[in-house]
Amino acid sequence: MAVKAMDLFEAYQQDKLPKDQAYIVSSFISESNGYSIYEVISYSGVKAIYPEGNGLTFQSSGKKMHILLEPPSYPKKATEPYLRDKGDQIPLRFNELNVITARNQTKIYMAKKPIESLSSFTVAKPTGLNISFVFYQADDMYVSLNKFFEQSFNKDAGVPQADAKKAAAEIIQVVEKQMAFKSEFGG
Repeated sequence: MAVKAMDLFEAYQQDKLPKDQAYIVSSFISESNGYSIYEVISYSGVKAIYPEGNGLTFQSSGKKMHILLEPPSYPKKATEPYLRDKGDQIPLRFNELNVITARNQTKIYMAKKPIESLSSFTVAKPTGLNISFVFYQADDMYVSLNKFFEQSFNKDAGVPQADAKKAAAEIIQVVEKQMAFKSEFGG
């Protein structure tokens, strides 16, 4: 059976990072309050991958989608996400995000459309509860991504199962429709 996903930095060490048509999913979860940021990056046609600082830099075009899970106790709810403290911010405003309010009042914010990176992007090496996975091109890749988000939202961020399932499905719709590998990526 083919590998569907692998730790990004392990894949790099083992020279198993695809140069074409893959997704990178990273999560940054606060251990103190459950505030979580997820990033989904689609890339293709990589010219080079190399370590830089505390991460991996990809010389490639890519598209990045941001997802933010905000617990009900988060003190800066009214602050635009791009103006929040460094560890809590994403480069988007509220009007650029769709939102689902879970039964437990956790807010799940999802980018309406991904941000394009035209020359390169860097993925930070995860620490603590954080992770970075590469999802390989496969027939059931979107099923695997959906399952990942549903389980992570539920188990890591405490989102009720039904809400985690709904949010994961919405995210995969955006990923599949706006981040899939079209001719502009050489795919």
